[in-house]
Amino acid sequence: MLDFLKKSFKLIAPVSGKVMDLTTVPDDIFADKMVGDGIAIDSTDDTVVAPADGEISLIFKTNHAFAMMLDNDVEILVHIGLDTIALGGEGFVRLVEEGQKVRMGEPILKIDREFISSRNCSLITPVLITNHNMVNFTSINIGNEVKAGNDIVLEYKLK
Repeated sequence: MLDFLKKSFKLIAPVSGKVMDLTTVPDDIFADKMVGDGIAIDSTDDTVVAPADGEISLIFKTNHAFAMMLDNDVEILVHIGLDTIALGGEGFVRLVEEGQKVRMGEPILKIDREFISSRNCSLITPVLITNHNMVNFTSINIGNEVKAGNDIVLEYKLK
């Protein structure tokens, strides 16, 4: 199929904040794209929303990250903060369950920013396509402030 005929897809900001290049995240697992490719957001609010329509395929027991399967078979991982797994779930409230269908912009988690920050955990939030080998990024919104549920952080086409 010709490229110009392929549909373009988008992910919106799951959190408000400033969009960062993934390679600048101060955690090698994310910066070296070992988990997936995408962007990160230095978050500024306490609600995490779905970046696209899809199904919640996994919410970590500690509620610090969730995965989604989109209708186009793209897998998304949103990891709230760095080193937040060490909090054992404190500071996170789950608003949906695994297997639940969600719409773009629907709240997934609430976070207690003050508590998480008081434990010296960064609130930089990687937003990754874990099976990135099946997509081509067409637009990445680096360096801009974004509002959760409203602003596009990246666009892609399926290979």
